[in-house]
Amino acid sequence: MRGGLTADGAGLAGDRVVAVGSTGRVLVAAAARALRGQDCADMGQPGALSRFTGAPEPVRRAAAARAAGRVALTPDQAAEVDAARVARWIVDQYPRRRYPGVVLGSPHGAAAHLAVALGVPWLPAAFETTVHWTRGAVDRPGAALDHGAALAARLVAGNPDVHVRQVHCPASRGALAGATVSLAVRWQRLPAAYARFLADRVEPGAPLLLLRDARTWPVHDLGLGHSFQAGSPASGLEPVDFHPESHALRQVLRSVGGEGSHWEPPEFHAPQGYAEHGVEPGFELAVRAWAGRRGHRLHRVLFHRAESLSAAVADLYRAWLRRAGKTGDRLVVECGRLLDPWQVLRAGLVPYWCENATRRAVDAVEWWLAGSEPFSSVDVLPESPGMRSPALAGLPQWLAVAAFGRRRRALDRTAARGYPVTVVPTRRATEVLRAQPYDLPVPPPLPIATAVEALSDGTGQQGLVVC
Repeated sequence: MRGGLTADGAGLAGDRVVAVGSTGRVLVAAAARALRGQDCADMGQPGALSRFTGAPEPVRRAAAARAAGRVALTPDQAAEVDAARVARWIVDQYPRRRYPGVVLGSPHGAAAHLAVALGVPWLPAAFETTVHWTRGAVDRPGAALDHGAALAARLVAGNPDVHVRQVHCPASRGALAGATVSLAVRWQRLPAAYARFLADRVEPGAPLLLLRDARTWPVHDLGLGHSFQAGSPASGLEPVDFHPESHALRQVLRSVGGEGSHWEPPEFHAPQGYAEHGVEPGFELAVRAWAGRRGHRLHRVLFHRAESLSAAVADLYRAWLRRAGKTGDRLVVECGRLLDPWQVLRAGLVPYWCENATRRAVDAVEWWLAGSEPFSSVDVLPESPGMRSPALAGLPQWLAVAAFGRRRRALDRTAARGYPVTVVPTRRATEVLRAQPYDLPVPPPLPIATAVEALSDGTGQQGLVVC
């Protein structure tokens, strides 16, 4: 094997390219396990900086560099990325059988839960990869852009059917934003592996469901298949908070060893575009064209806030469980990578997924709970981001979420013990949920048409667009 190429010369293996711990990778793994009747007990979460968060900045930056060297690609390897091979690796995660449909699109924990309830795979419209940035700096987005542009050019040269969105966000990536660059590689066409999967493994005429994250963010489009954004909706901050004079930005940069005076993002007043988890128009058009030729109906669900889809799927689960004769009365509030769709299904729980541990995300679940029929039990799994930020929810707010339970109110102590700086592995969610009583048998799969109808009924209150 030469330079990371496989023996057949097909490029880097998919599991080497897709960023370890990225949301999309975790969701594919969790959904595939659930469709095999397995939980996420074997899934870890890299927390390379968690032990160094309180250490002096030189120690932290050295730790970040070592972590990046272990899990990120080298700049030379960016040219060896084969997006088609990544697509094959993704579909190969799923059991080989016929499915009554498929869910595609943006990465979102509720999308994985929805796919599992439907008994179908979830296929992402993009994947994230990280590339080593020697002598990088969290507080120099202009330098990040220069480095990322060269990497993107190499990647796009070998993959003309992708668009690369670079995200420089110390508020969500911490010190690693100065040791690696984060690239969201978004397909502009339907990958050949996806087309084969749909043709061979999806029942004839079965409906397809496309979920699109429609959140916007200022985007600096360089052309040639590469765009750049400073900050991210996942940070819990607003675009204005990434202005050089922002007090919130200065707090974040101080916490990860940067300085606000160095922050000079390119064209801060750039036009709005879909943020990093958006779906490329070419991908959607290709899915629609494929479905039309093969006699499949394509349904689309657009959400302008991550919590909108979370609430809609939680309501859908509750109704689905009750139709199957279960109580639908026990809630688990998952966060980030702390989720386990199979254990949720096995225990007959209602899942609500928070994208992250920000105040905005936790506010949303509180408002949803306040307007919902009470739950007898509420279990809460807050994911520690491994850093401090003014946008994060404090433990009292997480405790307030658990307090909505009428009989059981549980905030996981292990996840809370080192919050927000000590990262716990994905399998911690499995350990917690395994303690829940069994509620078998699992309900029969929910038909996609029924799910679409239920999502459509809740569009006004949930902020979804279903078409």
